[in-house]
Amino acid sequence: MTIANADLGLDALPVTRRQIAALCWRKKRGGIEVLLITSRDTGRWVIPKGWPMDGRASHEAAAIEAWEEAGVQGETSPTALGVFSYQKAYASKPSVTCEVEVFPLRVAKLMSNFPEQDQRRRKWFSMKKAAKSVHEDGLQAIFLAASTALIMG
Repeated sequence: MTIANADLGLDALPVTRRQIAALCWRKKRGGIEVLLITSRDTGRWVIPKGWPMDGRASHEAAAIEAWEEAGVQGETSPTALGVFSYQKAYASKPSVTCEVEVFPLRVAKLMSNFPEQDQRRRKWFSMKKAAKSVHEDGLQAIFLAASTALIMG
């Protein structure tokens, strides 16, 4: 006898989705600065992120997201700084938990023309100010821990 997922209530279990992100950074006299962008829906400060891409390594996909969302070109490390989670809200369906793997991307060039230039703002922040400007606790922790790792790496 086979028991269906619905009989066990498994359809109601939360599903966690995986995303990738780029922590876009540069060295300045005062230390490390990171580039934040606004989200398209709420205007909150976030980092460029998106879904994994078939045929691309995670750090490569993060670099593509950084280009599309922030106009960033640079070198992305294949080693993640960390992972944070958040609730992705949808207008017409339930929210979903996303776990986001964050890859450092050292910014070489910031382009003025990029795919989402009319949909987002971008701004440089110190690590401490960036941590205070985002809502996700896990991302705040990554900012606060990453400064030393980026300077040493």
